[in-house]
Amino acid sequence: MKKFFIPVLALAAIMFISCGRTDRAHQLKVLNWADYIDEDVKDGFEQWYFEHTGEKVELVYETFDINETALTKIEVGHEDYDVFCPSEYIIERMLKKDLLQPIQKEIIPDSIYYFDNISPFVLHKFQQMAPRYDLQVSDYTVGYMWGTTGFIFNPQYVNREELTSWGAILNPRFENRILMKDAFRDVYSVIVLYAFRNEIANHTVNRDELVRNITKARVNAVKDILLKAKKQICGWEVDFGKEEMTKGKVWIDLSWSGDAQFAIEEAAEMGVLLDYIVPDEGSNVWFDGWVIPKFAKNAKAATYFIDYMCRADNALANMDEIGYVSCAGGEKAAATILAEQNDPEAWPEPIDASYFFGEENLIVGDQLLNPHALHLNPVYYADKSIIDRCALMHDAGDSQEMLLEMWNEVKLAR
Repeated sequence: MKKFFIPVLALAAIMFISCGRTDRAHQLKVLNWADYIDEDVKDGFEQWYFEHTGEKVELVYETFDINETALTKIEVGHEDYDVFCPSEYIIERMLKKDLLQPIQKEIIPDSIYYFDNISPFVLHKFQQMAPRYDLQVSDYTVGYMWGTTGFIFNPQYVNREELTSWGAILNPRFENRILMKDAFRDVYSVIVLYAFRNEIANHTVNRDELVRNITKARVNAVKDILLKAKKQICGWEVDFGKEEMTKGKVWIDLSWSGDAQFAIEEAAEMGVLLDYIVPDEGSNVWFDGWVIPKFAKNAKAATYFIDYMCRADNALANMDEIGYVSCAGGEKAAATILAEQNDPEAWPEPIDASYFFGEENLIVGDQLLNPHALHLNPVYYADKSIIDRCALMHDAGDSQEMLLEMWNEVKLAR
């Protein structure tokens, strides 16, 4: 979900090098978000693959900054990437357009089979992407990272109580003090919940239906709110929001939970306190996942790579490095994850993470942990009461242009 700029010349050089390779049976081409992996984990794959297959493989690793740009390279350019890590709505679109190969999980030996480390919560959410009832989404994609959308804020200037609603963007006290993610789908998916909060309360519509079914009336309702909020919005950012918050230049940033955690840690090193909140109307819950595109040339190595990324120790290393939350949380991985993440001293207020780790008590070392009362970073693992108010974002389909037109009108309005 992180979006960064990669210099054109650097990308061209990478593509030139990768295109010059011909031995695709011993080469694995991976396309992932920038700064979205632990370098030691990435660099350890070639040796791990050799140890378990007796075959050498060269990892060719490229990055992207925008989902749609990366998808175009595959859908239109027929680029032969073996592993791709798009967001949930792109995965859904690729499923609809038959752009994915099944992941060959059956070739992985039981001794190193880590696919079942993924949380059942993630599997359930991914299945909601299925374009038809008889398609098993887990055959085509495996969750990597996930999170929520909310407000990063500086408690020196803003009280938490002022941000319990997305309507906070309309508060004149915050004039020129709010940054907005330059991501129209993400912003639309949360502001539409505010726009129709009364209908949600009256049970005339639910959050999933609001987010999934994009209509002209709903788009216009969101546009009206964003236009009214223009005086409060001082910028539209992709990645510089964390720095602006750390420097105290802005008070609030509508952002992803992973960026919030990164900003909180960076600010703490500078003696600045930041916090994160998901408003009461609810939010979106987003996912990035591994897939094997239709034009991949090395599905075997791709399957091994995805399995390797599901290993619990690798999941933890990636979490620690990038600040986002791994989808690993299945029964076999839970103890390893919680041995590091559960910390009563750091997080004295317990949260209910049973939705992610299951209903049964968990044995972690010499402790018996109740998943309904775990001591976890609430930015990483939102309480069940918050997750119950979150909806999955979907492929906008034919409504994509309508959303983009709305977004451009809002950004250009004075």
